[in-house]
Amino acid sequence: MLDSLWTPTTLGGMSLPHRLVMAPMTRDRSTPEGVPTELNAEYYAQRASHALVITEGTQPSADGQGYLLTPGIHKDEQIAGWRMVTDAVHDADGRIVIQLMHTGRIAHPDNTPHGRRPVAPSAIRPQGAMFTASGPQEMPTPRALSTQEVAATVDDFRRAAAAAIAAGADGVEIHGANGYLVHQFLSDNTNQRTDRYGGSLDNRLRFAVEVAAAVADEIGAERTGIRISPANPYNDIAESDTAKLYPALLEALCPLDLAYLHVMHTGDERLLGTLRALWPTTLILNRGGTDLSARAKDIDNGTADLVSVGALALANPDLAARLRAGAPLNTPDPATFYGGGAAGYTDYPTHTG
Repeated sequence: MLDSLWTPTTLGGMSLPHRLVMAPMTRDRSTPEGVPTELNAEYYAQRASHALVITEGTQPSADGQGYLLTPGIHKDEQIAGWRMVTDAVHDADGRIVIQLMHTGRIAHPDNTPHGRRPVAPSAIRPQGAMFTASGPQEMPTPRALSTQEVAATVDDFRRAAAAAIAAGADGVEIHGANGYLVHQFLSDNTNQRTDRYGGSLDNRLRFAVEVAAAVADEIGAERTGIRISPANPYNDIAESDTAKLYPALLEALCPLDLAYLHVMHTGDERLLGTLRALWPTTLILNRGGTDLSARAKDIDNGTADLVSVGALALANPDLAARLRAGAPLNTPDPATFYGGGAAGYTDYPTHTG
């Protein structure tokens, strides 16, 4: 029933042994300075038998941080920390890409070493609270980036991509989903700019396309992927033109010949079919949930080339081996998803039977 998951394939310049990818998941276990640790290296190495490991969101700049204890990839010590992680994954015969995530307005100054107000396309405060060391706090109204600062932020992504490769990553994934900065530029409820980055649909696409072009130019398109989540309301996003927005985005991205598109699916099968038809290279699909037979069908019918799993990979470091053996799966523990130490992070048992 899951046979199609185990067929080898290629992704950009990488040969993959099967088609089950570990999705990016924030775990809040780096140092306060955003440096990955030996515990992080152990965690990712444990999961190296996935066809590809996509790391947790990693800030490309100091202003890109929104959450507590998330890793960065813009300082020498962070690069060294990530080198420890990538070496561990490669030693376990795995492949790893670092996800570049600028949270934009989904942030709180107390969660950062610098304590500055968050930045965003427009000065529109998100609804909801942010968890901080002193408890949940209302997120502040962000500061709108100037036109020059938007261009500088594109350069931040370029430098971060180069740093990721210097750290030994096999590539990077640009986080354009889930209501973070790239998504904030795309959505008209968070982007009310009047310069060349706002207003028309083409202008709202501009930042995402410029980031992707800069990253691909810096490290090679074959090492560059991008993640999107059409119609995802997470983090106070409310798109009014999803059906036009995402086909237009893909048409603008296609000439870059990126290695892959990673789609977090939110239910519109017609739109998903349109995106699949438009996208010329590898498509990774994340449907959520635990029904892996449906994931295999997506590969069988050509909807996806690879499928990514989140909580299942979190709780089952040897997920592929368990599935092939028909072994029972560990149950994820939500209480240990964010922050803490080894408990609920590196102590999930592996299948031994």
